[in-house]
Amino acid sequence: MNGPRIRSTRVAALTVASALVLASCGGGSAEEAESTSQAETPTASVSVSPSPSSTVSVPTAVALTDVGADLSFGDSATVIHEPDQKSGTVLELTVRSATKGSIKDFSSFILDKDTKNATPYYVDVTVENVGESRVGGTAVPLWGVDARNTLLPPAVFGMTFQRCESDQLPKKFAPGDRLKTCLVYFAPDKGTMESVSYRPNQQFDPIVWTGEIAEPKAEPKKTKKKSKKNKNG
Repeated sequence: MNGPRIRSTRVAALTVASALVLASCGGGSAEEAESTSQAETPTASVSVSPSPSSTVSVPTAVALTDVGADLSFGDSATVIHEPDQKSGTVLELTVRSATKGSIKDFSSFILDKDTKNATPYYVDVTVENVGESRVGGTAVPLWGVDARNTLLPPAVFGMTFQRCESDQLPKKFAPGDRLKTCLVYFAPDKGTMESVSYRPNQQFDPIVWTGEIAEPKAEPKKTKKKSKKNKNG
């Protein structure tokens, strides 16, 4: 199955996307909630395009995944990741599974109007540094893609969201290090996420993962207890 492709106009729009703020409803001041519960929106310029001029060294035993590859959930892609011009390595990205969430999962958060009208998705991902250099402190370079071919940036939380615990790459993500994490994507206007994409910039023909997206488990129905009749009555 061919994965969806992103229109360049939509990718460009992401460079000016506003931050997504999720403020906890717990105790503390509004200032504390904002500083600890902010979900930041990465821009389309998070990483530099892998190109022939890249200075990243690819180990002899490592083969990069072809650009434009269509993969299934569970498959791995090996890509060059360059957060900036001074650092970079080779990552093995595995999109393991995806699950549709419910905005009710965020009942303990204060959501803005746009987020309340979005559909959340939870994507389990494994990242391994198979290169020769350290790199870290950046978002996992994967995007959700909705039915309108819009890139969905992963939300970055300043606090733990237990339903899908999201982590950035550690500050020191050394060769051989491995990270298992869960990424949260919000499809706007009650939209539908169709796939997950590795696309560092507009010119890069994306590597796309597709597969069955699990539906949220239905909550068990509460049964009313039948009142016992008084035998002596």
